[in-house]
Amino acid sequence: MKDNYKHQGLRKKLVEHIREKGIIDENVLTAIEKVPRHFFMDSSFLEFAYQDKPFPIGDGQTISQPYTVAFQSELLKIKKGDKVLEVGTGSGYQTCILLEMGAKVFTIERIKALYHKSKTLLAQMGYTPKMFFGDGYKGLSAFAPFDKIIVTAGAPIIPNDLIQQLTIGGILVIPVGANDLQIMTVLTKISENDIDKKEMGYFRFVPLLEDKHFDKK
Repeated sequence: MKDNYKHQGLRKKLVEHIREKGIIDENVLTAIEKVPRHFFMDSSFLEFAYQDKPFPIGDGQTISQPYTVAFQSELLKIKKGDKVLEVGTGSGYQTCILLEMGAKVFTIERIKALYHKSKTLLAQMGYTPKMFFGDGYKGLSAFAPFDKIIVTAGAPIIPNDLIQQLTIGGILVIPVGANDLQIMTVLTKISENDIDKKEMGYFRFVPLLEDKHFDKK
């Protein structure tokens, strides 16, 4: 795995592009500049690595558009040491951004091939999140509560288990919608019974699949 001056220069340009689109959290921008996105893509597609576009990674999944990764990360308002649950490890790119921002990351993936691929890659890169193979709809109750929760796939509903696993004052960022277009939704847990909800515009994600579709291969 090589990260040369060309790659680093392309990341700087990508960061400036994302900044121009409205991302202002320097912690997010620094992480985007630091993580080599081309490591998460097949070598024959390296020319696409630093375009602000999603890209297929196999198993019907994609590596998210960098702006979308930055947007979700900014909404989380990560503070160093925050305990974060990521539902949908996917390529592992968003995981690395969260780690670079100083979060303690617990990440869960339901597609076994992606889980193993990401686990191997992140270890090679020197990242050590807590990684799990399982159904993200249920969260990780054994490790709850979490300061922040991020869902990286479109959910038809907001799983109640995830709300329950948030700390008071915690933030859940989740794209909600039953079709191929979702509304980015931010929930802040005010108390055990009170939730503040904000909608932050439309995005496109692959669907978050429930247990009945759970890939146990």
